[in-house]
Amino acid sequence: MNYLTKMIKHIMLVSKHRWLVFKYATKAGIPWRGFVHDMSKFSPTEFFESVKYYNGSKSPILVSREKNGYSKAWIHHKNRNKHHFEYWEDVSKTERIGVFPPYKYIVEAVCDKIAAGMAYKGKEWNQTEPYEYWSKIEKNAPVVKHSASIEFMDKVLKKISDDGLNKGLNSKYLKATYNAIEKKYGV
Repeated sequence: MNYLTKMIKHIMLVSKHRWLVFKYATKAGIPWRGFVHDMSKFSPTEFFESVKYYNGSKSPILVSREKNGYSKAWIHHKNRNKHHFEYWEDVSKTERIGVFPPYKYIVEAVCDKIAAGMAYKGKEWNQTEPYEYWSKIEKNAPVVKHSASIEFMDKVLKKISDDGLNKGLNSKYLKATYNAIEKKYGV
């Protein structure tokens, strides 16, 4: 695939992903977060690496990591986008601490997971996919997450898996779940 084709396909994939996040963020009651979601993907640091490693079947960040052992685009992205748990990880000289993100960012994270799966899997996507991906891959990844974050993602993604997007992305359900977890952990 030549560079121009990769560029066009990458722009189309990112645009589709951003549209889906906006759609589901609006359903969840946080339309502004959906509107501004992942705008840093068009910054030079993220854009050019992503075009270089674009293959259409998986994230260019993963491809860059496979080839180089790291991704400059990811380092840039996670430090500018508060819907990523890596943004909320405080690292000192002696410990790593996960912080429970504010409501709008953790709900955006839910919408991001749904939209990423839809963008990459297309018609193969189903409502169980975000929970399965979270449970098998992300939940136990080496990123330190606050226990409240894990509980929120477990509950919301499981609700979507069991009852569908309409019930899982219902703003009343999301707010009640967040508030109960926030109270439980005192954060």
